[in-house]
Amino acid sequence: MLKLHHHPMSAASRFVRLVLAEYGERCELVEERPWERRREFLVLNPAATLPVLIEDNGPPIVGGIVAGEYLDETRGAFQRDKRLMSEKPLERAEARRLTEWFLKKMESEVTRYLIRERVFKLEMRAEDGGGAPDASAIRAARANLKHHLRYLGWLVEERDWLAGPKLTYADIAAAASLSTLDYIGEVPWDSEPHAKDWYVRVKSRPSFRMLLSERVRGLPPSLNYGELDF
Repeated sequence: MLKLHHHPMSAASRFVRLVLAEYGERCELVEERPWERRREFLVLNPAATLPVLIEDNGPPIVGGIVAGEYLDETRGAFQRDKRLMSEKPLERAEARRLTEWFLKKMESEVTRYLIRERVFKLEMRAEDGGGAPDASAIRAARANLKHHLRYLGWLVEERDWLAGPKLTYADIAAAASLSTLDYIGEVPWDSEPHAKDWYVRVKSRPSFRMLLSERVRGLPPSLNYGELDF
């Protein structure tokens, strides 16, 4: 049995959930607020970061990219044409590069700030860092998002999918990250039609349905969040 400690607006958590759904794996979800530093959670991951995947009460598998590699080795390698990693080494390398791009680089420049300021601060107590959003952080993240969206648009204009001819972890990572921002209406889709068309394709997959149906307490999604054709 798989158990995932996650937050519904954590991009890396969404990445792991989408991978599990693509592979048809069921998983028990445990929602965490990592800023609360719950004792039982710190035992699993002293860094108090998400996600943390556990299988059959085994040792914790910490981080979205690490969990993704674990799932590729234990599930994906047996999926043949449904595997989310290419059989070709160079295509695997490109998928890994872009997975890291969206789950690390974009996270550090965009996602972390917009989600923290617009979502997490609503859930945090004042002593944990909650309070009014930082307008300067939001402005900087929005400016950075334009560059990432432009790069994504360029990739899908040149390729069928982000890392090559088929869906891979790269697409799942990018879609997971953008879906959190799309929930709060922060993605200027009309500025990058190629990126928008790609997102519609990923968003229409059965694995995405769970995300589109979920709601964050006290924070309704943007009008187009659940729409497959927007």
